[in-house]
Amino acid sequence: MTFHCKNYDINADKCNKLKGDCIPGRRGCVLEGRVKISSELQKKINELEKGKSE
Repeated sequence: MTFHCKNYDINADKCNKLKGDCIPGRRGCVLEGRVKISSELQKKINELEKGKSE
């Protein structure tokens, strides 16, 4: 991680707020809408969202 987030559990390598993988900028993340994300990270977010909808 290149940032500090109070919701990130370093021991479990997960987001405590969203109860899953820490993917900065995804829906529900404290960084959502506050940072510009790379196309690679956007792709990962899209895959996660697609998986939830199926």
